[in-house]
Amino acid sequence: MTTFLWIVLAVIAVVVFAIIALYNSLIRLKLRVDEAWSDIDVQLKRRHDLIPNLIATVKGYAAHEQATFDKVIQARNQAMQAQAGGDNKALAQAENMLSGTLKSLFALSEAYPDLKANQNFLELQRELTDTEDKVQASRRFYNGNVRDYNTKLQVFPTNFLAGLLSFKSREFYGVEDASEREVVNVKL
Repeated sequence: MTTFLWIVLAVIAVVVFAIIALYNSLIRLKLRVDEAWSDIDVQLKRRHDLIPNLIATVKGYAAHEQATFDKVIQARNQAMQAQAGGDNKALAQAENMLSGTLKSLFALSEAYPDLKANQNFLELQRELTDTEDKVQASRRFYNGNVRDYNTKLQVFPTNFLAGLLSFKSREFYGVEDASEREVVNVKL
């Protein structure tokens, strides 16, 4: 009887350790997703800080392109409001719209050779391009972590534990509207 008791206790201990390991792996993946989202947030803040400087520099060279500048500023303000609101889906939509308006601003610079030669503009454009690259990398990192987390939530036996402990899947960061995938045309 004592051998049987030891076997039962060993099985219970293995099950408890397996549950603890599964739970810890879920928490680890959840924290990675949160960290990845925080990385996106940091890059978006940097982007929001650079845009007014870029706009001010470009305005000096192309004052008659006010509509383009207004669209960029409006998109930036909407993105900042969405960021403050805490709704990830609304933030993704607002940031995608901001990316589209920034493309039109860079396309506008192609029409003004003097602007492209301006050192301030070039440095701001370089900084913003670097920030855009970092935003894209942060989004890819976030989506990779969301993929790993969601996969972990759906595989056996973790799906049972995740369901019992109310772990919820996360949404990928993506482009919402097909028009955001189109090339920007600037007409002067």
